[in-house]
Amino acid sequence: MLNQISLFAANTKGALSKITSVLAESDINIYTMLATDSAEFGIIRLIVDKPEEAKGTLEKAGYQCRLDKVIAIDMASDKPGTLNRILGDLRNANVMIRYLYISFDRSDPYVVGILIKLYFFLAEIPVKDAMCSKQANIHCIL
Repeated sequence: MLNQISLFAANTKGALSKITSVLAESDINIYTMLATDSAEFGIIRLIVDKPEEAKGTLEKAGYQCRLDKVIAIDMASDKPGTLNRILGDLRNANVMIRYLYISFDRSDPYVVGILIKLYFFLAEIPVKDAMCSKQANIHCIL
């Protein structure tokens, strides 16, 4: 599984560039970034090349951070209906997704879905077995 960094940032001018500057100064590469907002604060989610180091660097810069395990799914196609098929397969495997976002694999032209907060309604089935099975027809990047 991948590690995603989640942190809070004030909704102010330049808030995102401050975060990316901290990471750039530490030579940490950002693979994907998602920023959502509320009235006063935003939640920034990042997948980076050195998650543990990034978390420590951001905490030293004053950010409240946490690491979450996420699953990246190689969607293998950027054609209409691909995401729908994957979500149907997950539903049929009794998996509930709290949220997801889409990114791209820089090494090839395919889309990658980033899934987090997965709830499995199957008794004691490991994430890899439930998600990455022939029955679900899903290839995971773990």
